[in-house]
Amino acid sequence: MTDFVLNDSDTELDSDEELQEAFAKGLLKPGLNEEIEKVEKKYVNNVADLKAKLKEFKLKLPWVETLDLVTTVAPMAPDVALQLEETTQRQKNIKENSKGSHIYDPAQDPVLNEFKRENLIHRQAQAAVVEGIKRLKELGVPTRRPDDFFAEMAKTDEHMQKVRKNLLAKQAAQARTEKVRQLREQKKIAKRVQIDAKLKQVAEKKQILEQLKRVRKGKSSDLDFLEDKKDQRNPNQKGGHLNKKISKKRSHKDKKFGFGGKKKGSKLNTRESTNQMDGFNSSAKKKPFNPRSSFKPKGKKNQRPGKSKRKNAKR
Repeated sequence: MTDFVLNDSDTELDSDEELQEAFAKGLLKPGLNEEIEKVEKKYVNNVADLKAKLKEFKLKLPWVETLDLVTTVAPMAPDVALQLEETTQRQKNIKENSKGSHIYDPAQDPVLNEFKRENLIHRQAQAAVVEGIKRLKELGVPTRRPDDFFAEMAKTDEHMQKVRKNLLAKQAAQARTEKVRQLREQKKIAKRVQIDAKLKQVAEKKQILEQLKRVRKGKSSDLDFLEDKKDQRNPNQKGGHLNKKISKKRSHKDKKFGFGGKKKGSKLNTRESTNQMDGFNSSAKKKPFNPRSSFKPKGKKNQRPGKSKRKNAKR
């Protein structure tokens, strides 16, 4: 008996070329070279068995427990019908304007189909509600909750306290955020007002300087703008407005010390003060200076005797 040696080439799968040749000769067929028999599935509509099965597991409960209804669709409301007609016409105009002489079919419009479907569901539910309320009233079942109705909550008090704390924390956070936002807005507004005031002040100063330049050049002789500015100030206080209240202490200090400015040498004579001779009277007669009369004490004379006289009087 000779030994049988397997060749490596025999153990390998067929190459692509061999498979293509076999397929060209018709040796390869679908299903791994095995034909599969096609079995046609038959559907049986056994109505009698279906009804028997339905009768077997059907619950015989009163209608109040199930509330099942089979009704027709409620009539369409006039406003809804008008809206549907307007939508159809609008869609038709859009189609005709966009595609020329295109025949518009409302049944093929997906927008209208969705609208009609929702409208049918709404009308079906409306008819079922009307019929159901009618039957409940006939059976004497109340359809409205009484005013003194009390329903016990499904959640515990501890759970509701946690919910309440959570809601309060959220409200506090929202209030804090709102307060911060308001403060930021107020800062922005104050900064904007300050900038506007500075710009207005700069504009007024520029306008005054321009008017002063015109006056210096001789183009204008109107100085009313300076008086208007002075009228807006308080003459008793530098930089103070008319509507600002002045305390007695402030007025006394202003009267005593003034409003600032140069203090040193303010009482020295100038050329103008030296040449000013108002109130000077050279012809006025003056009394000669008498040192004794100037040092005489005023009032009653002392009537007490001297020391020597008092000693002699004791003897």
